[in-house]
Amino acid sequence: MIDTPSYPVRVESNCEAVMRDGTILRADIYHPADDKKYPTLLCRTPYQKLTPRYVELATTLAARGYTVVVQDQRGRYASDGEFRWMWRHRDETFDIEDGYDTCEWAARLEWSDGQVGTWGHSNASWLAWLLIASQPPSLKAALCSGIFKNALDLTCGIFETGRRLEWTYKMAADARRRDEDPTGPHISEVAQDRWHAVERDKYMWWLPLAKIPAEVFSTLDGQLQAYHREQHREVSDFGPFHEKVNTPIMQITGWWDRLIGTIDNFVGIAENGPERLRGQHRLIIGPWGHDSSQFIRKIGPVDYGPDADRTYADMISRWYDFQIKGETNGLEEEDPVQLYVLGENRWRGEREWPLARTQYTAFYLHSSGSANTIAGNGSLSVEPPGGEDPDQYTYDPRDPVMSLMSAESQAAPVDQAPHDYRRDILFYQTPILEREIEITGPVQLILWAQTDAPDTDWTAKLAVVLEDGMAVNLTYGIRRAQYREGYVEPKPVQPNVPVEYTVRLNPTGILLKPGQCLRLYVSSSDFPNFDRNHNPGKPYWSDAELRPALQTVFHDGERPSRLVLPVIPR
Repeated sequence: MIDTPSYPVRVESNCEAVMRDGTILRADIYHPADDKKYPTLLCRTPYQKLTPRYVELATTLAARGYTVVVQDQRGRYASDGEFRWMWRHRDETFDIEDGYDTCEWAARLEWSDGQVGTWGHSNASWLAWLLIASQPPSLKAALCSGIFKNALDLTCGIFETGRRLEWTYKMAADARRRDEDPTGPHISEVAQDRWHAVERDKYMWWLPLAKIPAEVFSTLDGQLQAYHREQHREVSDFGPFHEKVNTPIMQITGWWDRLIGTIDNFVGIAENGPERLRGQHRLIIGPWGHDSSQFIRKIGPVDYGPDADRTYADMISRWYDFQIKGETNGLEEEDPVQLYVLGENRWRGEREWPLARTQYTAFYLHSSGSANTIAGNGSLSVEPPGGEDPDQYTYDPRDPVMSLMSAESQAAPVDQAPHDYRRDILFYQTPILEREIEITGPVQLILWAQTDAPDTDWTAKLAVVLEDGMAVNLTYGIRRAQYREGYVEPKPVQPNVPVEYTVRLNPTGILLKPGQCLRLYVSSSDFPNFDRNHNPGKPYWSDAELRPALQTVFHDGERPSRLVLPVIPR
């Protein structure tokens, strides 16, 4: 906890900002209860400015000497206008213009000293990035957490069934309220509870997805239907913005954050942004998931130690105390990348990402043709394969491998034991380690495989097997066969022809201890984290045909499937 003076706080409710097209957006303003002017911190959100986490965070920051503005996004809650969600192309929304106009309005508030910083998490971070891109003159620094660089790196061109249906249903609560629609919940929290109690297991299995009754998602159904048809279209690539960034940015993510592409934004601005700012950007990677209220030591079944505990308020205020108030608080002495090494359970500073000293090492897949289930003979080693029989399994979309994740359809460390004896999962495991090895950085699987279907998916999950035998997932990835050469021109698969696929897994950072080992799971489904591939090669949203596929994974001298790991010398 940061030790700072505490000011009494006053709140101004539903303050009106008029956008350039005349639309009124409303914000709550938290500020010290005196006549002084303070730096202003702006958050624009679609998630209701009166949500307790916003109220608590804004109050805490104001008590530390900031004017804090929390604004409902256009078309949400107290704000007027039409809501256009983040899964449309950014040029189809009003958010760049609204961000600029709101920032300059906030700088002119009677409680503001004219200096503005912005902050946001997840969808609110997406809005913060669009504000940054608009280059308002009053913006002096930014903090973005839990957001990707580009959407396709998150989705891999595949509908995220569990998360996206749940998110749309929750977002539709306000749409129903605004329309006085009695067919469903009007409050987001009620909608979430109802989704898990009643609707989730009904609609995530619905075929075809396009035929889910429109009233389920209220007025957001049209945007959802459009999104179904655009899975391979990039909607939010922030790469072109990186060279235009003219303020320092702190970015925060976690090893289990689904939107860990935050790291790619840091790399982009560090490499392509203005030279004068490259040393000022910061990146924090902790042992956390996506929830910004859960930057804590224990996630899932593992306690990562007291050093993992952070609060969002502390990270925000420390950043702005340094960047805007000019306080000396240690940030000026820290390396720009602060990562939490799992297993070692401590923070470590680095100068760059990926780490320059990384030794990318191939761990080859091996078996005698029976890597199915935990009882199989699959293994991983640095020795290249020889003449080995391939592994086979049948992937049936009527019985997909179920994602093991949190109740909110978010990634989290989870014991993988429920999948131990599924024959449609191939298990490849290193020997039990006799010495420490650090794996920190990007991970990928080079997979030689074939299918007898016109299309299919290949999934990879990497876990650490602890001394007690519990396997805790570290990272995952997926590749849809038709996108093997890119998203612009999907290509059908030629059945029963071996193809080399590259499966990109999220980065990880862990020190493996003696007595532990790594386990790789290879399969063809991760549902409902990603929509199950039906296999006939037809559009998933309109297709109700489910076809089993015979899958073959090769690991021989000519087709050496391998896991490429970022080994860090110690």
